[in-house]
Amino acid sequence: MLEGAGGFVILAARAAIAAFRPPLRLRATLYQMHVQGVRALGLAAVAGAFTGMALALQFGAGLARFSAQSILPELTTLGLFRELLPVVIGLVIGGRIGAGIAAELGTMSVTEQIDAVRALGADPVAELVVPRVAAATIVLPLVTVFADGVATAGAMLVARLDEGIHARFFIDASRRFVLPGDFLFGVVKTAAFGLSIALLACWYGGRARGGADGVGRATTRTVVNGALAVIVIDYFLSRAFGPVLAQGPQM
Repeated sequence: MLEGAGGFVILAARAAIAAFRPPLRLRATLYQMHVQGVRALGLAAVAGAFTGMALALQFGAGLARFSAQSILPELTTLGLFRELLPVVIGLVIGGRIGAGIAAELGTMSVTEQIDAVRALGADPVAELVVPRVAAATIVLPLVTVFADGVATAGAMLVARLDEGIHARFFIDASRRFVLPGDFLFGVVKTAAFGLSIALLACWYGGRARGGADGVGRATTRTVVNGALAVIVIDYFLSRAFGPVLAQGPQM
């Protein structure tokens, strides 16, 4: 376990150094952003819409016990932006990204394509790892911003149908209560999720051995450990920065 942890840290350090060493792999990074992000927008839209609808439904039912449905917009948008939606996107879209990277690099590893890259005098970390990690770190926050809008629309729909809250009131109340830091906090968290998941995927995929069975094991480990990383990182980031950002407007 210690050997694996040390190897992972070394891979992360090599990737950080190679990311700023010319030539920059902009074309490869843009291609990975297309593969990871554009093709995941449909999934992000579905996940965001139903997450916003479910949260508004649950808050509406709970607040109805105290006849406090008027604060439904504030609580829903705050919960979506700061906590729920970043974690959902990290688990769903991050899991998709990690599985794809691990399967791709795992196949390259078992077919000795990574060894061929070394034989040609190129650095596999710079050529294969850096574009995928950089793309995941950029894509996941962008997808989260897109999902924020979709989730807010879904929450407004449920609030209008179930509680009679008009869309204009929903938007105005959310704008007065939710701070820019609340929104940015969720976006920054997903950047950390994307970085960690992509590094895990490259680590497990690059070490895959044993044919198709090895690729399957690498993909499974990436998805499982990536999900655990999202949950753990979310707690520590919330613990470190959440109290500072919790100083919202006075009710």
